[in-house]
Amino acid sequence: MAFATRLSNLVFMSVDHTPAELPPGLLAEYLESAATQLQVLAGLADRLTVAANDTEALDGLRRETHKIRGSAGSYGFWEASRLAAGMEETAKDWVARPDEVDLDRGSIAQWFVAQLAESLQLEAPPPGERPAPPAPAPVPSPTPAPAPDALEVILVEDDPALAGLLEYGLRARGYRFVTFRNGRDALDALLALDVGDLHPLLLLDVDLPALDGYSILDTLTRERPGQYRVVFTTVHGDESEQLRGLEAGALDYLVKPISLRVALEKIRRWVGH
Repeated sequence: MAFATRLSNLVFMSVDHTPAELPPGLLAEYLESAATQLQVLAGLADRLTVAANDTEALDGLRRETHKIRGSAGSYGFWEASRLAAGMEETAKDWVARPDEVDLDRGSIAQWFVAQLAESLQLEAPPPGERPAPPAPAPVPSPTPAPAPDALEVILVEDDPALAGLLEYGLRARGYRFVTFRNGRDALDALLALDVGDLHPLLLLDVDLPALDGYSILDTLTRERPGQYRVVFTTVHGDESEQLRGLEAGALDYLVKPISLRVALEKIRRWVGH
């Protein structure tokens, strides 16, 4: 089975622990967030044990594994990221064929939760009452923005753990930036901003709630041509995906998991300081 082969290869890969540039407080916040995600995943696994074709649970599993795939490696937990990548692809297959149940989805999801907890050095959630997966939750309001004519970087990222990591780095380097967690909110703000001749750097996640990154770039290309310099951030880093983004007008790609050190060096070159 492709899933079993993929995950069995992942389990024994080593973990490259947290990058040295991260302060302990930020790591603690991430692990607290990851523990909550484990609770949600355990609840999803319980639901799939009861009903393997629970489409809401299947899509919730896809969403949560996608977030972990992008954020865990950025905090140095590479095994967790690779493990989540295998589970995400499996969840996508289940979402596409919810009624073609040829294996015990609940047991596989429970195994994944246990392995993920181990790779993050956290305790697996105990059996029993566990929270149901959130329906796409209301996204937080964007971070307070500097004056529009002062913006250097605009971050559009729905994963709070990854957004927090990038915000930490941008703040530490003194950049003037604003963050959005929702594609529709981001596009409305981007269309309304008058940035003059500054051409801010737009770090744009491809997979966003409400409106995806490609749709945002397409609209900006039509209605605000040349106003923003767009760099996509995505877990989909294969050649065809990168070519798609570059042909659409993106300046470059940052592939998740993102190294904060590498990201900040690239941002320095893109922004110019």
